[in-house]
Amino acid sequence: ISDDRISSPVLNKFDTAIVLNQPSMDKFEDAVKPGGLLIYERNGMTRKPKRKDINIYVIDAYDESIRMNNTKIFNMIVLGGFLKQKPIIDLENIIKGLKKVLPERYHNLVPLNEQAIKRGMEIISLEHSAK
Repeated sequence: ISDDRISSPVLNKFDTAIVLNQPSMDKFEDAVKPGGLLIYERNGMTRKPKRKDINIYVIDAYDESIRMNNTKIFNMIVLGGFLKQKPIIDLENIIKGLKKVLPERYHNLVPLNEQAIKRGMEIISLEHSAK
């Protein structure tokens, strides 16, 4: 709480959008900058993205998390897909970060999370390339 104005960065256009449901697709598809990246989870979508001026990738992270017998790793599969397209951090550093922030009793889950990230990198696929 402040007596002064608090600035809040609100973006109208994005370089990248990761869309996991139809309402988010409807809301954010048009907000991706031309030439930008849209990654979407196919499960639960009622339509494909319509734009032709952005790079569109699909990832079936939910189905893959079921195949891997743990839907809790869904987000790590999506992260892997994102990192395949935008390698902003090395997998090694993500693993180090997980070990640093997770309580030691959960360190046994780190290999599964690493496997999920790698799997996301493998299963993401190009649906449309901006020309």
